[in-house]
Amino acid sequence: MKTFDVPVHYRSELISNIKAQRKVDDKLKKDFNPTILEFGNLKIILARHFGFCYGVENAIEIAFRAVFENPDKRIFLLSEMIHNPQVNRDLEAEGVRFIMDTLGNQEISWDEITSDDIVIIPAFGTTLEIEEILRNKNIEPKQYNTTCPFVEKVWNRSEKIGKEGYTIVIHGKPKHEETRATFSHSQDETPTIVVRDMEQTQRLALYITGELNSENFYEEFKGQYSKGFNVEKDLTKIGVVNQTTMLASETQGIADYLKNVMFDHFKLNEFTLKNHFADTRDTLCYATNDNQTAVTGMLEQKADFALVIGGYNSSNTSHLVELCEEKLPTYFINDEHCLISKERIKHFDFHKKEIIETENYFPNTEKWEIMVTSGASCPDALVESVILKLCELAGVEAEF
Repeated sequence: MKTFDVPVHYRSELISNIKAQRKVDDKLKKDFNPTILEFGNLKIILARHFGFCYGVENAIEIAFRAVFENPDKRIFLLSEMIHNPQVNRDLEAEGVRFIMDTLGNQEISWDEITSDDIVIIPAFGTTLEIEEILRNKNIEPKQYNTTCPFVEKVWNRSEKIGKEGYTIVIHGKPKHEETRATFSHSQDETPTIVVRDMEQTQRLALYITGELNSENFYEEFKGQYSKGFNVEKDLTKIGVVNQTTMLASETQGIADYLKNVMFDHFKLNEFTLKNHFADTRDTLCYATNDNQTAVTGMLEQKADFALVIGGYNSSNTSHLVELCEEKLPTYFINDEHCLISKERIKHFDFHKKEIIETENYFPNTEKWEIMVTSGASCPDALVESVILKLCELAGVEAEF
């Protein structure tokens, strides 16, 4: 796989060596057992896969190259490059400004942007409407386009099955940058609807089967369907794609559920199923899948608690937290500074969307076993810093 030129301070010699050794020992990536690091009485259980993925490293390389190649120009990002505060702060320190926030609210007027400016497309991609705005300003969107190749894969798959007459069902968070971009590209080809989760999918199924009045659909799914969407016509032939950072298992569950609904409602068989349902299994992101499967493998060990490191608005990181929370106390932290002491930890409650402090999170024992993983937009250097901080709190030597 291609290697990327990203700022050296995002790298970690420790983590790079661990990943390199695991790659040698497991070339086919079939071993999802964690890496065990022992420092005296402290055991760190490190997930097999974590941290920067291909798409994130690609985006960072392109963004910093844009800064390097245009020292005398104003440089803008449509929104956050990725959902990691350190990377975004570093870009701001280089003079890069954000045109919108992560919800798409305008922070800098389009009137201020001129053809002399550089505009970077973030890793989530962008909408066709914004691409058109840029082209009308004689700014080529593809010049510094950091859209993740796996997001573009979803777009390409949506376009292909859309042209074959399928309506696209997107499993994603309706306000997330990636989902907004995928929705824009998909609805340009075919009717499109977004579902947040299985609960909303089950509601959609009731409109497919006619158990709910179609008139209610337009209010219940307001803001989540394409212009001119026709419930009676557009829900007879569907395919499911996803926001690539969602729980892969949940997306597959949603796809399987809707497939069964179509199978039963239209009285299909294995030969006629394709007339009403498209197989879109190949749109799941490998990195999201690997990181989530690695957490599942990690959770087969026993531990006192888990630390998940990443940006608090990172979708893929929050899903790793969800998985860990099912098994043991879990703390969603941004960096090592969240580990205030052995008695106090500052962490993010993504259910309530607030930062809280918890006391006495370190067990009152002589030995500690702690699970550690991070999201796809988290630099390896942060993971090492958290490990070093844990060693400091446990009073052990951090000898690698």
